[in-house]
Amino acid sequence: MCPESTANAIYDRVILGGRVIDPESNLDAVRNIGLLDGRIAVITTQAIHGRDTIDARGLVVAPGFIDLHAHGQTPETYRFYSLDGVTTTLELELGTSDVDAWYRERSAAQLINYGVSIGHIKVRMAVMHDPGTFMPVGEGAYRVASPAQIGEIAERIEIGLGEGAVDIGAGFPYTPAATRDELLAVFTIAAKTKTPVHLHITPGVAGLKEALSLASETNAPLHVVHINSSALAETPVMLEMIRDARARGHDVTTEAYPYAAGMTEIQSATIQDIYKSAPDERLGDLEWPSTGERLNRETFQRYGRIGGPIVVHTNTEQMVAAAITSPLTIIASDAYWQNGTGHPRTTGTFSRVLGRYVRETHSLSLMEAISKMTLMPAQRLEARVPAMRHKGRLRAGADADITIFDPATVVDRSTYREPSLSPIGIQHVIVNGVSVVANARAVEGVAPGRAVRAPIDQRRTRGTSPVQVSDP
Repeated sequence: MCPESTANAIYDRVILGGRVIDPESNLDAVRNIGLLDGRIAVITTQAIHGRDTIDARGLVVAPGFIDLHAHGQTPETYRFYSLDGVTTTLELELGTSDVDAWYRERSAAQLINYGVSIGHIKVRMAVMHDPGTFMPVGEGAYRVASPAQIGEIAERIEIGLGEGAVDIGAGFPYTPAATRDELLAVFTIAAKTKTPVHLHITPGVAGLKEALSLASETNAPLHVVHINSSALAETPVMLEMIRDARARGHDVTTEAYPYAAGMTEIQSATIQDIYKSAPDERLGDLEWPSTGERLNRETFQRYGRIGGPIVVHTNTEQMVAAAITSPLTIIASDAYWQNGTGHPRTTGTFSRVLGRYVRETHSLSLMEAISKMTLMPAQRLEARVPAMRHKGRLRAGADADITIFDPATVVDRSTYREPSLSPIGIQHVIVNGVSVVANARAVEGVAPGRAVRAPIDQRRTRGTSPVQVSDP
């Protein structure tokens, strides 16, 4: 657009005088941005006019943050995420066993953009008739699948991909009975369809070796989730393993969240297998979040019968920093929220990185941090989901998903006892051209979010297959 037509145009909205940071072009300068029909129409030094104006002087204007790993996918959690600057949230580890149904449930109106994987865990739960609701707690975790059941699992995963799943989700610690033949079947599908496997590995070097071996054998793309909590003290070694795999030409990426404690379901296999027979003193790693108490043998058994989320204190700030600051890692929250209880990363991940690792410790530059939150996650998915080529960037034609924050004040406030506290410093969040956060407050009565979905293959959907799938 020429300067004269820019000056005469009236945009739906203009963002004026902000420090615009775009990792794709390395732009870091004061600019004005004009939005039109849900997209960025212009980024310019010229004066522009709109029907609505945001004064961004003194603020950073960034692409909207993209979270590849968020388990809460409800209106409540979408509001949490938006207040932390997130414009696109994706459930890619657990995923779903019924992709069509998952998107249909959210099709009416949502606050931010959303998407899901076809999840090996969830599909296995359906095939094995596991009674768990969030994680497998019965045969989905502990029963070896027959060849026929492996075939059904593979068929359902292929159907889910045909229905537009963003990728394939998996979590080896949650399905310990899955044989290598079963896992190889999943990776073979990923290779055939060029779909990333978004994988929670078995903890430690051996677990990463297993995942890299499966990916190498099949030539499947691999994304290793929360390397910080899977590696713990071995984080530098495991990051080096991923770096080496990439140097050999393998399509491997990873992510991290900025907290030293994790959270999962107390009844899950990954907790029960480790702590059921652990020494009594090790149970002190576990915290019941509603009371803040560290567990002992009696309370571990009692809360294990009740079920619910558990905080797992096993990492160190040094190892978290090693993961967050590595050039390999994407920032992803692993957000976790159930029945009013959850991890503070649900509400504070992105603000914490900006406040603590950029401003306070100078461990990351602002450009590096924003790239980890925007461009890198978009690039991880765009080969399978072409719509992601229009996210994670500030350029003409990109989706108008924009986060505006105060670099001098932004920081998280949530804690393990008060995980719902929203951060400070996130001033404006725009999704598809519509404000969902304005002046650091949630905007009520708007729902501009759209589905993030891979192209649908009509030949591989439930409409042409006898297999009917539903979440357990």
